[in-house]
Amino acid sequence: MLSSPSIPAANGFSPQQIPLRPLVGYLAIAVTVLVWAGFALSTRAASGAQLTLGDVALIRSAIPALVFLPFLPKRMAMLKRLPPHRWLMIAAGAGLPFFGLAAMGGAQTSATHVGALIAGTTPVSVAVLTWVFYRQRPDALLPLGIVLVGVAALIGASGNLAAGSLSGVALLLSASLLWGCYTLGLRGSGLDPIGCALVLALPSTLVLLPLLATGVLPSNLTQVRLAEAMPYILAQGIGVGLISSLTYAIAIARLGVAKCAAIGALAPAIAAVLAVPLLHEALSMGTILAVLIICAGVMLASRPKRETDA
Repeated sequence: MLSSPSIPAANGFSPQQIPLRPLVGYLAIAVTVLVWAGFALSTRAASGAQLTLGDVALIRSAIPALVFLPFLPKRMAMLKRLPPHRWLMIAAGAGLPFFGLAAMGGAQTSATHVGALIAGTTPVSVAVLTWVFYRQRPDALLPLGIVLVGVAALIGASGNLAAGSLSGVALLLSASLLWGCYTLGLRGSGLDPIGCALVLALPSTLVLLPLLATGVLPSNLTQVRLAEAMPYILAQGIGVGLISSLTYAIAIARLGVAKCAAIGALAPAIAAVLAVPLLHEALSMGTILAVLIICAGVMLASRPKRETDA
């Protein structure tokens, strides 16, 4: 499997200076997994909300952009050193393009699909992109194959997809590829967690504001009560945009991609279980089996023969 990436120290951020480094990493990835499950649920729920997808996308990016904007001056030099292709990999891989694909795919499928086909297939996406970009072949071909079997089983177990369009699945798998780009873009980027959050939030916010203000993208943000918007503020703006952008970068720096992917495999299962009481989604035995296959494949794929710490 892939070797663990390293996020160099910047502006005082030095993992080696933290004595409880593994514990911090595990806590960070645990929070990230819970946020990912919330992302799947809120992304699916957004299709039936009064807020438009553009509104939710703005909430997702504008909140961290405002929170981290005061930290921008001290990180200008670091951001200027970031190569353009890494800007693109990070900003597109987990920013507006990623969310757009995930939201459109979620509107046509379910929260279970959002969790399983994005977080669950990330190891496959990372392996494919690593081979395409770096010509590095993955060692764990069998576990990756198990993930693909689980994806096929999930599609087969979804009667609504068999009767309708499979475009939602294609959109979610495309979002997974973008998330793989984001994961690889962090490797050796030189960004600290706040710098990473700025790269994610600022470009998306600067693109969305004029599109929503001019009506190119529809918006109901001014017509929705705060109570109606609050679930998306908490799940997307604070959870995904603010918290997970920090915790995921911290987890990768301390545990490496492999361990993060293994623990992240729990996100699809958590999202599938929570979708039953929260979104009233049906969870058939076939769907449960498919999600378990995907989770098992991810865990096996994330057990390299030798992993070097960041």
